[in-house]
Amino acid sequence: MSISIGIHDLSFATAEFVLPHTALAAHNGTDIGKYHVGIGQESMSVPAADEDIVTMAATAAAPVIARHGADRIRTVVFATESSIDQAKSAGVYVHSLLGLPSSTRVVELKQACYGATAALQFAIGLVHRDPAQQVLVIASDVSKYDLDSPGEATQGAAAVAILVSADPALLRVEDPSGLFTADVMDFWRPNYRDSALVDGQESINAYLQAVEGTWKDYTEQDGRTLGEFAAICYHQPFTKMAYKAHRHLLNHCGHDTGKETVAEAIGLTTAYNSVVGNSYTASVYLALAALLDQAEDLTGQSVGFLSYGSGSVAEFFSASVVADYREHLRTKENLQAIDRREVLDYAGYRALHERSFPTDGGEHPTPAQTTGPFRLAGLSGHKRIYEDRGEPTGAPPGPGG
Repeated sequence: MSISIGIHDLSFATAEFVLPHTALAAHNGTDIGKYHVGIGQESMSVPAADEDIVTMAATAAAPVIARHGADRIRTVVFATESSIDQAKSAGVYVHSLLGLPSSTRVVELKQACYGATAALQFAIGLVHRDPAQQVLVIASDVSKYDLDSPGEATQGAAAVAILVSADPALLRVEDPSGLFTADVMDFWRPNYRDSALVDGQESINAYLQAVEGTWKDYTEQDGRTLGEFAAICYHQPFTKMAYKAHRHLLNHCGHDTGKETVAEAIGLTTAYNSVVGNSYTASVYLALAALLDQAEDLTGQSVGFLSYGSGSVAEFFSASVVADYREHLRTKENLQAIDRREVLDYAGYRALHERSFPTDGGEHPTPAQTTGPFRLAGLSGHKRIYEDRGEPTGAPPGPGG
């Protein structure tokens, strides 16, 4: 008898601050339409000085642990391309902050923005081997580009925590997957750089090539037809890329590419990404959260996923929505995570963007800025020091932060 495995719970977190694109446009003299219409972005999350991929990841995952406990979680898979250490998994810090059992494997996966989907498939394999176990998949990233560069307007930050389980409460992940890999230099970040390098046009071309490649393999593996999907969640480096990608797929398959047809499949998936910005590995699952939170009822329907990671690796797969899924959503909390952000002016954003830790191994505390439950307290002897502040997200900072 086949085992139903998929997404049992989904929670996300984003950063303390937000920079509206109106402020960015005012600084660089850009017509705001280039951002609001051209790339489909309204604002971008900006981490506080005491926030990073670990604090966002722990904030996203804590509600999952609070709801389900940790007794069945035997594995944590942390997907990121904003890694804070070349050896130690960021997930080990999260494991400690959340008080997870020592009898847990923790690993970090990397392949640009595709990493979380690799983590999801890894998790499904583990649960298939032992259906009594659950796997916590975390995708957390800070998207950062050089100031005044073409990519600056697409920055963002967020984390998504996904609990993978047998008999899932939200979505059953289906076979098969369509896969595609090509060695291209469309986006990369050498070890000696804090910000990524990107060839914008090459990246768009590589993404569209991956759309065709994954779909070709998916159909050859006897996947669903395009008309069977109620919606498709695309990786969104900027939300207009999802529209561009879906039009490309429709055209490739000989379907109507009109605005209404595209919007029907894509429209509800862009709500969170348009105000959070590019969250790299978390992006496609932020699209899923937006879809589930807004759709009237998707029970029994199929949702497609196109996960793309520059360099490049991509995967197309599908999942069917479980009955009563809406009883398990976190819509209120998701909206609060976005609404609680403090608006930055351009000068404040620039100061945070230019901030970096010294590399001398000394004592370097961080300013207490985040109102979230976890914070990066500083560096000491080249070690990152994290604090569990024991307060719910949105609570005011206590004495001394």
